Amino acid sequence: MGLKINRLETLIKVLNRWLNWAAGGVLVAMMLLACGNMITRVPGYPIKGTYELVGFMAAIVAAFALGYTQLQKGHTRVDILTSRLPLRVQVILDIIVHFFSLVLFALLSWRVAVFARSYWSAGEVSETLNIIYYPFTYGVALSCAFIALVLLLDFLKSLAQAVKK
Repeated sequence: MGLKINRLETLIKVLNRWLNWAAGGVLVAMMLLACGNMITRVPGYPIKGTYELVGFMAAIVAAFALGYTQLQKGHTRVDILTSRLPLRVQVILDIIVHFFSLVLFALLSWRVAVFARSYWSAGEVSETLNIIYYPFTYGVALSCAFIALVLLLDFLKSLAQAVKK
């Protein structure tokens, strides 16, 4: 089982690194767009649709960075109480938290994909630039699926740790 978890972990890390790099690239593009808009406002020629584009880009940046942040254990964790519990209880709590987090993000991925499909069917576009919504919404659904994979990995590691003890 250890070999299978290692292969799964390698795949999950590669996928989430790609998403994280994409988030970084979109963040740079968002910064350049915002700065460009500020510079072109001075002579009276702001970039049309900047607000919309920055909103789409911010959604992608935030969503695409989630899985990598979970891999790095970068999310806030308050363990004032749990750190005082016996190690076995801590591991059991980790199993429970990872399981419910996995279920939550799997459901989020599914429901956001359904939502994206409704955008696609309705032909929803943004007001100013008429940009289609559904690719961005599918991107968020994809990132939720990738963080669910990370949480699956965390869940399996917690289970393996519980079995060892």
